[in-house]
Amino acid sequence: MLEFLKVIFLGIVEGITEWLPISSTGHMILVDEFVKLNVTHDFMEMFLVVIQLGAILAVVVLYFPKLWPFCSPKNGWIKKDTWILWFKVIVAALPAAIIGLPFDDLLDKLFYNYQTVAVTLILYGVLFIVVENYNKKRRPRIKSLESLPWSTALLIGVFQILALIPGTSRSGSTILGGILLGASRYVAAEFSFFLSIPIMFGASLLKLVKFGFNFTGYELAILIVGMLTAFIVSILAIKFLMNYIKKNDFKPFGYYRIVLGILVLGYFLFLG
Repeated sequence: MLEFLKVIFLGIVEGITEWLPISSTGHMILVDEFVKLNVTHDFMEMFLVVIQLGAILAVVVLYFPKLWPFCSPKNGWIKKDTWILWFKVIVAALPAAIIGLPFDDLLDKLFYNYQTVAVTLILYGVLFIVVENYNKKRRPRIKSLESLPWSTALLIGVFQILALIPGTSRSGSTILGGILLGASRYVAAEFSFFLSIPIMFGASLLKLVKFGFNFTGYELAILIVGMLTAFIVSILAIKFLMNYIKKNDFKPFGYYRIVLGILVLGYFLFLG
């Protein structure tokens, strides 16, 4: 029972941090330092990525009408704008896929540690504050997904490469990139959500293939509970964020990242 309580806690952390620009992978690595599951190292490495599938399914459920590209026969079977959106998402996903797939093992080896997480939390926290201060003087020129240029979608995908380093935040890097490129916070956030679907499905599949599909009953139960918890919490987190950004900026998340990064460094340097 204690192990499943730990899994539920990890699912809650994943569901919140996957969508808020504070780095889900970074938080999961840090939480893993304190909340140890009774599983193998290989399983835990896979679990920390695959649990994100639950969070991704929350996007699919919440935005299904926008994401489903088919309609009734009387309306022509297909929704043109939705197909265009999906192609833009695929274009934006290419840069991270091209860089991430061949270097996945190397990135894990070099950067999956508390030092990297702490530094990137602080660095991108500062960047959020700087970008939001800069953005006060600008008006967004991209106010809908339909008006998002192909070139901008690709460049947002380039920003997503930054998230290959733990602690950066995939949503944070893509939202920050979208804002810098002229998108409104709302459009940048929505496109970031949709971009997460192929990226996280791909990353999860890669981890599952590397781990193999020979789960014990205990391991499979842990994975399902974690994903289900992440799914439920993600629905709440996404709704909160989209309501929040209608009237607020991302600077509070920047301050949070800086404080957390400093606390992490302090803990491991002096108490760890």
